[in-house]
Amino acid sequence: MSVTREQIQSVLSRLELPDGGNLISRDVVRAITIDDGKVRFVIEAASADQARMMEGLRQAAERAVASLPGVTGVSVMLTAHTQKSEPPQLKGGGHGHSHGQGQGQQGPARIPGVKKILLVGSGKGGVGKSTVSANLAVALAKAGKKVGLLDADIYGPSQPRMMGVTSKPQSPDGKTLEPIRAHGVSIMSMGFLIDPDRAVIWRGPMLMGAMQQMLTQVQWGDLDVLVIDLPPGTGDVQLSLGQKAVIDGAIIVSTPQDVALLDARKALDMFKAMKTPMLGLIENMSMFVCPDCGSRHEIFGHGGVKAEAEKLGLPLLATLPIDLQTRLGGDAGLPIATGEGAMAKAYADLAARLIQIGDV
Repeated sequence: MSVTREQIQSVLSRLELPDGGNLISRDVVRAITIDDGKVRFVIEAASADQARMMEGLRQAAERAVASLPGVTGVSVMLTAHTQKSEPPQLKGGGHGHSHGQGQGQQGPARIPGVKKILLVGSGKGGVGKSTVSANLAVALAKAGKKVGLLDADIYGPSQPRMMGVTSKPQSPDGKTLEPIRAHGVSIMSMGFLIDPDRAVIWRGPMLMGAMQQMLTQVQWGDLDVLVIDLPPGTGDVQLSLGQKAVIDGAIIVSTPQDVALLDARKALDMFKAMKTPMLGLIENMSMFVCPDCGSRHEIFGHGGVKAEAEKLGLPLLATLPIDLQTRLGGDAGLPIATGEGAMAKAYADLAARLIQIGDV
């Protein structure tokens, strides 16, 4: 017998909040998903202080739902509203890499065991940012680095498919998650925790809470670099990362055409405002070489990202073509960088360049 949403809400309505009411009557339960007996949901507290007081309630909610017939596993995330809509470093000109505390307010911090964090972003979707993130992570691992890959695209996580992962992360202590290992990389994604066919309908504070948990409640271990695959645009996830973690560098991926570059400039401006060091740009889908005749076709134009990089005084880190095998490898969960050939070498060269200049 399958558990129902109504049964879950019924047992949660018996759990009282410290300041009155219960989890259901106070409307703090979000994003209930049921996947083959595995139940996941979020408890949204009104503030960070209240969230710290609700850990016992979160555990009680897990136990209550786990007792229902048909439930084979329960995962409950605790998030909180934020009282500040902008990261501290955007106020008063403070540097985004500050470790200090001002007026009792905690700034960005290092993740224990993680030497460097590298963001891979884009101004718009569809430019191949996730493909670049996955293959760069694999190329760095092949170069001997200890690498983590965090899929921060909460609404559209794609790394589970691209990295060929179907298992769920384990929680040996009931409080933290172990990342999944694939192709020499430690991986965490919201796609591991939700039904892949269901939309994630979350407000900003819930996104920020989920990001904080994936940063600090995952057993990343000792990493040389954590590659973070950002969602497109300049929204809550990007700002939350700048608020919570020390970022060592960012890469922007864009296609050559003008409309993509317009959005890429907005992403660059956001990283500048966040005091995030820009490592350079990557021109993706730069050209297509016909496998039958060898002729070259510049479908999205060519050289636009190079010109933008020169104008901004930033390195052009790589120029990557449209490649059928790269797409097939991503769909099959076998990144092109795991093998040999021209595209694998292109990603190996990109990884080597970042290592050589000390950014990884």
